[in-house]
Amino acid sequence: MGAKLKVAGFVAVGVLAGALTTMQLQAFARGSFAPLPLDELQQLAAVFGMIKSDYVEPIDEKKLITDAISGMVAGLDPHSQYYDKKSFRESREGMTGKFVGIGIEMGMEDGLVKVVSPIEGSPAFRAGLKSGDLITKIDEQPVRGLTVDQAVKRMRGEPRTQVVLTVFRKTESRTFPVTIIREEIRLQSVRAKIVEPGYAWLRVSQFQDRTVDDFARKLDELYREEPNMKGLVLDLRNDPGGLLEGAVAISAAFLPADAVVVTTNGQIPDSKQTFRASPEHYLRRGNNDPLKRLPEGLKKVPLVVLVNEGSASASEIVAGALQDYRRATIMGAQTFGKGSVQTVRQLSADTALKITTARYYTPSGASIQAKGIVPDIMLDETADGNLFAVLRTREADLDKHLQSGQGAERKDEAREKARDEARKKLEAEIAARNGAPKPPIEFGSAEDFQLAQALNRLKGKTVLVSKTAVERKAEATTN
Repeated sequence: MGAKLKVAGFVAVGVLAGALTTMQLQAFARGSFAPLPLDELQQLAAVFGMIKSDYVEPIDEKKLITDAISGMVAGLDPHSQYYDKKSFRESREGMTGKFVGIGIEMGMEDGLVKVVSPIEGSPAFRAGLKSGDLITKIDEQPVRGLTVDQAVKRMRGEPRTQVVLTVFRKTESRTFPVTIIREEIRLQSVRAKIVEPGYAWLRVSQFQDRTVDDFARKLDELYREEPNMKGLVLDLRNDPGGLLEGAVAISAAFLPADAVVVTTNGQIPDSKQTFRASPEHYLRRGNNDPLKRLPEGLKKVPLVVLVNEGSASASEIVAGALQDYRRATIMGAQTFGKGSVQTVRQLSADTALKITTARYYTPSGASIQAKGIVPDIMLDETADGNLFAVLRTREADLDKHLQSGQGAERKDEAREKARDEARKKLEAEIAARNGAPKPPIEFGSAEDFQLAQALNRLKGKTVLVSKTAVERKAEATTN
């Protein structure tokens, strides 16, 4: 995300040994890099030479350099990443909404692949993978020791080929194999329907290249089917984010023209931006504005936005903007808390660096990083309560997560205690059902408790708010 933050330029990669002075001069000449630390680079060159000459078996030089770059970037924060040829291609495919794989949003925890969320309708979703599952092996290859990029490579492949994952499900304290057939994942990022006369539900599952066009098309279809719209539910639950322009556009669909949607701030001038609800801030190419065909009534239709712990990044921008302008009622659970912007800078024709370049702020100036959006109305996931949402990972739980810049964060001991209690309760319930876990509730279905509460809000009826959920605050530490 962050086309406005694109910075042109190729990073010159010199030979480590014998070219340090040249690299120093190049850094000064470009003017955008700090002077290089020669002593440390000489040490790096010495290690490179020792591995090359003394390691037990020959090592490919290119692999050594690539691994060094990957390790350097991985030490920054959970969202910065070095893209080699294959991963760069796959990242671009992901933004188009089409790739071959198993269909999961993933992260890393304790050196293992963590399933953040299975993509709806994907092979992983059909195979029963759940948020919080840990993948310990991929085709008998232990995951521990692999980078995110290496794990992704092993899970992706050719269509109709199979991959066997060994999964550890903490909530059930068991490990089991899952065989998944890879297929082309065609992400449908926007779904919508008339729930009942006068009320509609529109879900955005990710912000991709086609999301804004699909969003406008779906809304047009909704208004054709129901011209007298009384209320709309915008569902951003488990939306991990994506393109910044998409978030600005969808916010603009509901906000006054030229209203500030989000601001960004970082170290370089290009990272200091203000994005407004106007076409020049959300159109990525061409002059065709898909929002032009939206009905006028959309600016005033009563609106509820549903979010949860899986709502991150671009979806938090939308929720934050609509909340700050009081354009919508935000309902659900406190969001993930990814308030940082990543810029992809191309290094060569087929490699790139995705690097965190800025924090983003809501129109009121609040940083969401490591905190998230606090709903106006907290909701449980089901009528039986919000029992296990605390088990989900959030930004503040990730190693090396970026601080908010508005007060240091520390580990929430109360949350950790709640995790343990929730885990024990879940294990007891699973045991009572003879080991059969409940299937995930389908968003937008008749069993969707939170959607039912959102509709009650739009109709002025009683909402069954959560009696247990409280705001997770970023606690300050003193040095």
